[in-house]
Amino acid sequence: MTVLFGALGWLIPLAVLFVLFISGVRIVTEYQNGVVFRLGRYVGLKRAGFRWLIPFIERMVIIDLRTVARDVPPQDVITKDNVSVKVNAVVYFRVIQADKAVLQVEDYLYATSQIAQTTLRAILGQVELDDLLSQRERINHELQQVLDARTDPWGVKVSNVEVKHIDLPLEMQRAIARQAEAERERRAKIIAAEGEHQAAEKLSMAADVLSRNPATLQLRYLQTLVEITGGGNHTILPIPLEILRAFGAMPARTSRPEEAREEEDEDASHGLS
Repeated sequence: MTVLFGALGWLIPLAVLFVLFISGVRIVTEYQNGVVFRLGRYVGLKRAGFRWLIPFIERMVIIDLRTVARDVPPQDVITKDNVSVKVNAVVYFRVIQADKAVLQVEDYLYATSQIAQTTLRAILGQVELDDLLSQRERINHELQQVLDARTDPWGVKVSNVEVKHIDLPLEMQRAIARQAEAERERRAKIIAAEGEHQAAEKLSMAADVLSRNPATLQLRYLQTLVEITGGGNHTILPIPLEILRAFGAMPARTSRPEEAREEEDEDASHGLS
């Protein structure tokens, strides 16, 4: 009995010491940092690996250092040109100083999400709707810089901000559609006008070339007749170009005698006076 009581006298303290040792064991993974407090005071960081804390005296808060993606809920924003839109975004950030993330802010995840919402409304309220739709990359960069500056005292690094969706009112969607349609019609008219201009220039150049030799004009006329008759059954009465030229010169010839007669009448009237 004495031997048994003696063995128990040794085993019980050893068991208590073993339990205390096990209760102080902590394992910190590679992507984590441990912020250690001793009797409520910050004493340092624990890196990845096997760590032991003094039971009931030291306490460790584990902080994840991996990048976190947080959705920013849809925010009602009034742009600079007084257009009401609903915008949501996503924020990518990570903790780079675990001690600040614990000591300087109560909940860095919640605080970063809230400041992202307020910053999104503030920045987008300073831009016009056209810039919001066309210069999204610049706006994302500006949001990232502002958020990074505000979360830096918390040891949080904002790596990227992306505006995901912009919900426009139905009336604004119709107005934008009408504007896009008008722009497409304007471009089509400009392209058609440019084509007519180029065609007129080419026709003018071709007319200059044909006018240098009358035989080329005759050959072109005959080629046109061949192309017309090649499409089906047609009856073509070719008219020589000399006849067309003669008919074209007749008004000029008839107008000259009439002008001469008018001049003679005027001379006669002056002589009588």
